[in-house]
Amino acid sequence: MNSLKTAVLLAGLTALFGAVGLALGGAKGMVLALGMAALTNLYAYWRSDSLALNAHGAREVDAYSAPDLVAMVRDLAGRAGLPMPRVYLVDDPQPNAFATGRNPQNAAVAATTGLLNTLSREEVAAVMAHELAHIKNRDTLIMTVSATLAGAIATLAQFGFLFGGRGDARPNPLVSIAAAIAAPFAAMIVQFAISRAREYEADREGAAICGNPLWLASALERIEAGVRQVTSPSAESHPATAPMFIINPLTGGGIDALFSTHPPTRERVAALRQLVGGMPAGVGGGGFRDAPWAGSPDPSRRGPWS
Repeated sequence: MNSLKTAVLLAGLTALFGAVGLALGGAKGMVLALGMAALTNLYAYWRSDSLALNAHGAREVDAYSAPDLVAMVRDLAGRAGLPMPRVYLVDDPQPNAFATGRNPQNAAVAATTGLLNTLSREEVAAVMAHELAHIKNRDTLIMTVSATLAGAIATLAQFGFLFGGRGDARPNPLVSIAAAIAAPFAAMIVQFAISRAREYEADREGAAICGNPLWLASALERIEAGVRQVTSPSAESHPATAPMFIINPLTGGGIDALFSTHPPTRERVAALRQLVGGMPAGVGGGGFRDAPWAGSPDPSRRGPWS
């Protein structure tokens, strides 16, 4: 059902692209816009592993520069049956993380320095497991394409408003104003719906990968608290990437408060806690205690990376 819903929503974004072109430039504008949508999709497909990483200034790390984090991701990827993704760090005090890539063979996970300095080792493992679940479900491509399309729609609408058409193709000024205002909002709503539809599944899959739903529940609560207190400059500069993060990184008021890129954290946490009773014996209370990254069970322990 999620896959069908996502396909419909992506088709809606493409149709919206064409509708903006029609409003701004008639039939020729619609054809041009649909052509741009196709090129945008192709660009997003081939560049999905670097678009968000470059936007947030992520730097790749390895077993020498970040041995604990890389070892953790390698262990979790093995448990998930995935190839080892590239691992990145984002120099950002806000605790958060995201994944990107067009397929599991060309994927990357990124964690902020704020995440590593705020969460316990077990909570970080749960967050990385959630991001690996997105890779396993191929959500990373979908989210990158939707973010690229939404950004392109906003750019097209603003360009049409500022420059209009030529000759007979020049649109009604009121139509241009309406398109410039309404199209980006409509694109955001569709994009956010795609994100919300896939977070619950990634939570469930991530809990199974790390072995303890309570670790992820605790991580989500701590990340949300951190996001409220710490602003992410790169996220505020690139709001179209917000749905890619495990928790919405936008902290501003006004427009940021009108839309939610993710389901309410309290509902996600409640769903994770319900999973504990349905997990096999020995899983959920202690998790993967044989894992090299599973240290103290005390979730109050912070900053295991220094």
